[in-house]
Amino acid sequence: MRFFSDNAAAAHPAVLTALSAANCLDTAYDGDGFSARLDAAFSGLFETEVRALWIATGTAANSLALAALCPPHGGVICHREAHINVDECGAPEFFTHGAKLLTADGPGAKLTPEAVEQVAGAIRDDVHQVQPRALSITNATEYGLVYTPEEVGALGDVARRRSLGFHMDGARFANAVAHLGCSPADLTWRAGVDALSFGFVKNGGLSAEALVFFRTDLAAATLYRRKRAGHLLSKGRYLAAQLLAMLEGSQWLDNARAANRGAALLAQAAGDRLVYPVEANEVFLRVTPEEAAKLRSLGFDFYDWGPGEARLVVSWDQDEAAIRPLADAIAGL
Repeated sequence: MRFFSDNAAAAHPAVLTALSAANCLDTAYDGDGFSARLDAAFSGLFETEVRALWIATGTAANSLALAALCPPHGGVICHREAHINVDECGAPEFFTHGAKLLTADGPGAKLTPEAVEQVAGAIRDDVHQVQPRALSITNATEYGLVYTPEEVGALGDVARRRSLGFHMDGARFANAVAHLGCSPADLTWRAGVDALSFGFVKNGGLSAEALVFFRTDLAAATLYRRKRAGHLLSKGRYLAAQLLAMLEGSQWLDNARAANRGAALLAQAAGDRLVYPVEANEVFLRVTPEEAAKLRSLGFDFYDWGPGEARLVVSWDQDEAAIRPLADAIAGL
């Protein structure tokens, strides 16, 4: 009865089948037939020409994207509670060779154009201060809130006006698309996004994430950065095969919809205990330490999330039978 992280979810059967299909002699690194299909597969999904690279971890995908968008002497504007700021152990600074994270505030870990302008506008245009060169947002956010295409577009306008590269951390991008029911294109490049870290591991993948460049010129140097960072796997076809399997038949979206439905079931049981609206597969509750202890005594695991709050995450492989006991326990507090 685990609700602490969708990172712990099982791999989807289609992914395991794809690994078996890739278990054959082929060219090494990213020269194989599976990797060669990624650009076309992701270009079809996003309705435009893209370059898509397999990456083993979300941390590396985010950090390589930022390295492509921001020079070592530049700054990346992000939310104070963004994953790249609080949960990447300095990897963005390491991969960019020293770029600074410039943090802003906003409810539910969402940035607004005004918040971005406030940070950027306070920086003098001279050599003594780090100049903003990139903007990074997380969709869905660290509190499970979803940026709409209009909200992303407004931030994209700021990015263009200030000549900032625009990155989206999409560890739960699938959940955001499932919630909105919109085109992936509307939520990314049509709104001004240059690079997307497209999460698959949380959503049924095993060991593969996608780094999608809508500015295709950014990919060439990133191939070298990926190798230099130790992320060019010699048998990359196993990663590519996972991504292709998840895209086929929209499995990535079906899985996200299932996780979102489960979170909605918990939200209904939680009522006025909700800290934020539930828009993806994360639920944040107000609970006392005694109530949290009671839930754990019943066998449920989850993260404490600040004083008097708990975070519950529903995975793609948890059906109603797996979720209903927790919903009933919350309702009975």
